[in-house]
Amino acid sequence: MNNHLARIYLLLTIVVSLVGFSGVSFAQEAEVAGQPFDVAAATEEYLATVSGEQREKSDAYFEGGYWLILWGFLYGVIVAFVLLRKGLSAKIRDWCKGRSNRAFIQTFIYGGFYVLATSLLTFPWVVYTGFIREHQYELATQGFGAWFGEQLISLLISIVMVSLFIAVIYALIRKFGEKWWLLGAGVTAIFMMVAVMIAPVFIAPLFNEYKPLENSVVADAVLKMAQDVGADFDTVYVVDASAQSTRISANVSGLGATKRVSLNDNLLNQGSLAEVKAVMGHELGHYMLNHGLVLVASFTFLLGLGYLFVTKMYIWAIRRWGAGWKLEGLDDIAGLPLAVAIFSVYTFLMTPAFNSIIRINESQADAYGLEVAMEPDGFASISMKLAQYRKLDPGYIEEIIFFDHPSGRTRVEMSMEWKAKHMAARDQAD
Repeated sequence: MNNHLARIYLLLTIVVSLVGFSGVSFAQEAEVAGQPFDVAAATEEYLATVSGEQREKSDAYFEGGYWLILWGFLYGVIVAFVLLRKGLSAKIRDWCKGRSNRAFIQTFIYGGFYVLATSLLTFPWVVYTGFIREHQYELATQGFGAWFGEQLISLLISIVMVSLFIAVIYALIRKFGEKWWLLGAGVTAIFMMVAVMIAPVFIAPLFNEYKPLENSVVADAVLKMAQDVGADFDTVYVVDASAQSTRISANVSGLGATKRVSLNDNLLNQGSLAEVKAVMGHELGHYMLNHGLVLVASFTFLLGLGYLFVTKMYIWAIRRWGAGWKLEGLDDIAGLPLAVAIFSVYTFLMTPAFNSIIRINESQADAYGLEVAMEPDGFASISMKLAQYRKLDPGYIEEIIFFDHPSGRTRVEMSMEWKAKHMAARDQAD
């Protein structure tokens, strides 16, 4: 990939993110009970349903997340240098070499040590961000014991999967040297696809119970929407997400034989039928628009650029500090903490690009869901419930940089514009 094409792609990413939220209205004037339908007024009416105290709390939670991005990045860099300092990573590498003569096995063993070591070093941060803070904002329902048990399960899965990924990536580096990054992006895409495929059947059930939805009214409504758009689902699953969280969500997950449509019990317990249909219309949008593949392709490109960035910066870094850390070259597994630290710099700087790609896909799914469910008020009202943990009304630039989903205001405006447009079309037909 040449530099000119890379620059063009990144420029297009920024332009699309800006255009995607330009605020241009397509609404037409319509009448309700003889009165003109005012999109702006209807939007403000929905926003007003979230009280000042509620809004302050959700804003504080979400804005605190901005700082978590920075502090999490810095924490990760510190962890990397703890492992590099005094040649600790090199000592682990040498121990691994003593366990096997095969480079792939040596790398796999080191990967297990790396996952375990970084998990232990970052555990205080994970406890704060994933447990303490979630309970402070009343978003979590688990006790510490249950939460810690799930962390252990995640750790065991990560030791196997991440170690395998690391071993494959370093095999590419040994074979292709500085040109590894292009094939590395492709291998990453394969791993992402496999993870998407196996997660619904083999991983998600380790944490939650999935069972067919018994509420026939909701199940029939969801399946009818799926049938109307040509999605071949015959069962709607409900997951006991309330065991961990108060958040509402739903998803269409998996690929091929593993695909399934699921909604969590919080959505069932907190949402009306119109709201559930609106959410599931959105999720069907992701499925029918192939957003899973779109995201894998988009992220593969950005990750490929990131791998190139790591390669160039890593070579520069070991020329300056490699001897002190006892690193031997690009293919030295002991340099993994350095490579990860460099990659974290790239992903930190590219946060707006990653967020914008996701947000644009979410916005497309919103529009699709409105057409499928035809529940603009249901979508607007559920967007207010999502304000429990998402800032409702951010600034324009703030939304572009920090939001990986459209804000509550953006979603309500889209819903009310859709409502006005279709009311106007109905009035003209009459």
